[in-house]
Amino acid sequence: MAKSVLFLAAGFEEIEATSIVDTLRRAGVEVVIAGLQAGAIEGGHGIKVVPDTTIEEIDVEKFDVVILPGGYPGYVNLGNDRRVLDALKRAFEMGILVAAICGAPSVLAKAGILKGKKATIYPGMETELTGAEIVNERVVVDGKIVTSQGPGTAVEFGVKLAEILAGEKRARELKSALIANF
Repeated sequence: MAKSVLFLAAGFEEIEATSIVDTLRRAGVEVVIAGLQAGAIEGGHGIKVVPDTTIEEIDVEKFDVVILPGGYPGYVNLGNDRRVLDALKRAFEMGILVAAICGAPSVLAKAGILKGKKATIYPGMETELTGAEIVNERVVVDGKIVTSQGPGTAVEFGVKLAEILAGEKRARELKSALIANF
């Protein structure tokens, strides 16, 4: 079974975080939610989520993908945390998939892993993708990097990750069950 870790910071986008976790778990992918702090973390719209663990307890080498949800100020908090940037760099250097949605692809750029890579971000934030080849698509895959545009693309992003981690057949079944026609 594939394993994923989703980093959660205060101000995260609830639609993105919860739908990605739910979509991947439906596909049979293990998902660990790792908070930047212990205890409940409040999203940008007042919904609180209790992570499974904290970032200090995570060894990215044990995961197949590291995922960053967006949301404001969630993506800013992720990008200002040295532990997140170091984990992303380590994962990327080891060939582990890294994935980010909404404003969070800017954190991948800040970690220095988007140079020469195709990526997308929340519309209007393209200047944050330093070094990347900007693509205006809902979900963009370039090697071991997956990026997506925002809350309305979260399920599609989750299904793409499921396809990569659990296979095309499982992703087709998942899309059918979710009544998703993207």
